[in-house]
Amino acid sequence: MNAENALRRRLLLAATAGLVAGTALPGTAHARAAVIEPDIDSTATWGARAPKGTIATLQYRPSRIVIHHTVSANTSDFSRAQAHNHAHWVQNLHMDKNGWVDTGYHFLVSRGGWLTEGRHGSLRTLTGGTTFVQGSHTSGQNNAAIGIANEGAYHDGATPPGAQWDVLVVLCAYVCSKYRIPATQIYGHKDYGDTLCPGVFHDMLPRLRQEVAARM
Repeated sequence: MNAENALRRRLLLAATAGLVAGTALPGTAHARAAVIEPDIDSTATWGARAPKGTIATLQYRPSRIVIHHTVSANTSDFSRAQAHNHAHWVQNLHMDKNGWVDTGYHFLVSRGGWLTEGRHGSLRTLTGGTTFVQGSHTSGQNNAAIGIANEGAYHDGATPPGAQWDVLVVLCAYVCSKYRIPATQIYGHKDYGDTLCPGVFHDMLPRLRQEVAARM
């Protein structure tokens, strides 16, 4: 991990730790406000293509999170630029090969611990906390779940880098806080279909739920 990413990770974790002290009982307004808001690069920031059609905004909160991996290369480039390149790669794949209107996932977590908005409108609606945009990530769950995808291929024994894991936890805690989703309602793609996705992340779901609950 280069100095830029190492410093960013330390600052993120330090800020999160600082918010833990004095937090009210879980579920109170004070507790929700104490969850750190992660730095997420918007579609405008990474230069996303415009959607090929209308993206539906659902007038209610999602009830769960579904975790994915993108089955991209397990790159050792942990830079912000690579996170943006990966966001482009996913959008091109989903729009040009799958024929979807836009990126299917709501958010992407890079191997270097950078966060990018996937589907247009996902960040705006998350910030509002009362609506979300319909995704295209999990059959039968696109009207109910936020889809979060991790850069890399994790079905063959690979494990996520520490920065990727740490930021995934922070993002999930923020999503759960904004949408009032219990940490127990974090699932993997394979819970809803015949797929290897999200690979080792599925085995790590109990740990993910536990760490997200601790941050809330």
